[in-house]
Amino acid sequence: MNVSVSAAETLRAALGELLDGLPPRQAAQAVERLIANYRGATPTDAPILRDRADVAAYAAYRMPATFEAVRSALEAFADAVPQWTPGSHTDVGGGTGAATWAVSATWEGTRPVTVLDWAEPALALGREVAAANPALRDARWQRARIGSSLALEACDLVTVSYVLNELAAPDRAALVDAAATAAQAVVIVEPGTPDGYARVIEARDRLIAAGFRVAAPCPHSAACPIVPGEDWCHFSARVSRSSLHRQVKGGSLPYEDEKFSYVAAARFPVSPVAARVVRRPQIRKGQVLLDLCETEERLRRTTVTKKHGDLYKAARDADWGDAWPPVD
Repeated sequence: MNVSVSAAETLRAALGELLDGLPPRQAAQAVERLIANYRGATPTDAPILRDRADVAAYAAYRMPATFEAVRSALEAFADAVPQWTPGSHTDVGGGTGAATWAVSATWEGTRPVTVLDWAEPALALGREVAAANPALRDARWQRARIGSSLALEACDLVTVSYVLNELAAPDRAALVDAAATAAQAVVIVEPGTPDGYARVIEARDRLIAAGFRVAAPCPHSAACPIVPGEDWCHFSARVSRSSLHRQVKGGSLPYEDEKFSYVAAARFPVSPVAARVVRRPQIRKGQVLLDLCETEERLRRTTVTKKHGDLYKAARDADWGDAWPPVD
């Protein structure tokens, strides 16, 4: 079985057990309140997750989506550094540890793992859920204030997922600089909104200034060709919906799509793709339209038709976020 599929199923099962004994109505109300808090425009100065009920409800609701988004970003990064495997991992602002699950789904084996967060209930529950994942059973779950005073120990990989949106601008800059100082590779994931993309670009610029090379999603480490305010770079990951998802959001679809923006960069040599599909491909009769970000620091739409033979078949199978042309 695919490692990432196995990890996703194990995570869903572990999260399902968390909600045993928690009334569905209470869980749904907790999620709705927490979503409202997380979507607030003002950075918080206290942990949003207050107790176990909060953490259990929110983890069951959000952890699968965070896992899939981070796993997608890590998969693109791993493709750009095929000979590299992280020997150690620090997850900053990791909460219940979704990114640590994503790392273990991307690279097999065990490694020292540290999860830093300022919400003790989240760390406690993350430790409990991690018991289901052999790669995480020895992870350190450490309380730390995430901000300008954060000091990170040297490690191979630092992940920062869905954290920058909770910080004021000076703390965001300090956190990215701390990650760049401590790690050989940094992967940052934010919501796939214009504001999330802006935070990712800000972090990308700081990483490049610190000597990092962009491995994904960009085909280059030059300036992003997107004109600020006109568009934004983001991708999509499919997430299986739990009964709690359906209860909170309504609807009957068994899945939803998590939109996210990200940057993955490293201090060592990387092999980024020649181009990346940055929009959902448009399949029409006898042709496929692909919107690409290319090595030449530009955005371009290309049309692949039946006369292109195998390339046309590949274009019909191409997905948003894929490398182009296909990598064997």
